[in-house]
Amino acid sequence: MYEKMIEVKNLNYSVDNSDILKFINFDIYKNDFVGIIGPNGAGKSTLIKILIGEIENYTGEIKINGKIGYVPQKDEIDREFPIRAFEVVLMGLYNEVGLFKRFKKEHYKKAKEIMKMLDIEYIYNRPVGKLSGGEYQRLILARALIGNPEILILDEPEAGVDSKSQSKIYNILEDLNKKGMTIILISHDISMVVKKANTIMCLNKTLHCHKNSVEMTAEDLKKIYSEDLELLIHINKPLKVVSRND
Repeated sequence: MYEKMIEVKNLNYSVDNSDILKFINFDIYKNDFVGIIGPNGAGKSTLIKILIGEIENYTGEIKINGKIGYVPQKDEIDREFPIRAFEVVLMGLYNEVGLFKRFKKEHYKKAKEIMKMLDIEYIYNRPVGKLSGGEYQRLILARALIGNPEILILDEPEAGVDSKSQSKIYNILEDLNKKGMTIILISHDISMVVKKANTIMCLNKTLHCHKNSVEMTAEDLKKIYSEDLELLIHINKPLKVVSRND
């Protein structure tokens, strides 16, 4: 039997009497690659913040079975601050080592190994402000991975990077998933999500679908994008989404 990594039952969350998430129920299993899609304001980032513990005043039941690594949509690091790339990666060990404790030789070695795996070893000593968008995003991914998480959650990791860097990020996630890591990905790139993920969650305040990616249809997307999209075309795989602005 597959091991449950995340179990969510009857999750509800509201702000000022306005529903943000309603009656959310789902299970995520070990080695799943889950893509969460939905329009802006659908509650995707809110759901992630609840899962990682940033938001606590919800109702319902959530069980997490494993350590979580998190790549936020917008990182809080000031890129004008004089900090080098490897120091950002080591931030991912603060919970393990302590905020004001000295790092050991093995920690620096581990940071270099993670950066090498993500093909950014060459920026090890580079100031963060000198990095490209793609390099910076992989750096934040390295920070999330250095703590050896069983679950990796990413909120639009491809945002603000070029197509080549996007492809690298998705290939990295695919490799991590093949090695046994559970991946949860929020993205507006529906075509890539359907191509890479094995499970799709369609979210727009409530969960409209939670199914295998090969079973996705245009009808599933119409349930959550009805006001944003004029035409949805399913040509084999992946799904092609055509907006009114195209």
